[in-house]
Amino acid sequence: MKQGIGDRILMILKEKDEISVAALANELGITKEGARLHLLKLTEMDLVKNIRKIEGVGRPVTYYSLSHKGHSKFPNTHATVTVELLRSVKKLLGENAVNLLINDRENQIYQRYEQEIQNSNTMEERLEYISKIRSEEGYMAEWKTENGKYLYIQNHCPIGAAAAECRGFCNAELTSFKKLIGGGFQIERVQHILSGAHRCIYKIY
Repeated sequence: MKQGIGDRILMILKEKDEISVAALANELGITKEGARLHLLKLTEMDLVKNIRKIEGVGRPVTYYSLSHKGHSKFPNTHATVTVELLRSVKKLLGENAVNLLINDRENQIYQRYEQEIQNSNTMEERLEYISKIRSEEGYMAEWKTENGKYLYIQNHCPIGAAAAECRGFCNAELTSFKKLIGGGFQIERVQHILSGAHRCIYKIY
């Protein structure tokens, strides 16, 4: 890979979110085969991921985007700013003010999620909706069944810095999930990123 072209590709993906081989080749002014080789190397480095999409008639088109590791190559100043704001609110207004902010945020999220999943009729459909929404927000969410129980998994926490500062975010999240899952089911967090696990897992039974 030519010196600097990998960083340029990562920047293009950061700006465009996702791109096809043909579009990337046009951006870089190289052949499609050259662009494909660079993307393959970045994929092997776990910096880039791909997804195939069906667009009209013909074969599916492969699009490339940044993986979580690829995103981590870019400084995240929002995390620092968020933590600093939380500390300022706590210092100036007290712990209760922080809890009020967290609860208000979670209520807004719950209402938005509930509206999205209100037409789901089964647990599978609800989990599919929740996983899709959370993945769009950066949680890399998925679900599966294991030993007759449902497992809802979040492989990444985009608000990890804020959650580490105020555990109330995690408590509020669990409360929202309990309401979204609905009566007749129990839900508990069995793995927690802030407790040292590499992902958060919720068991539903």
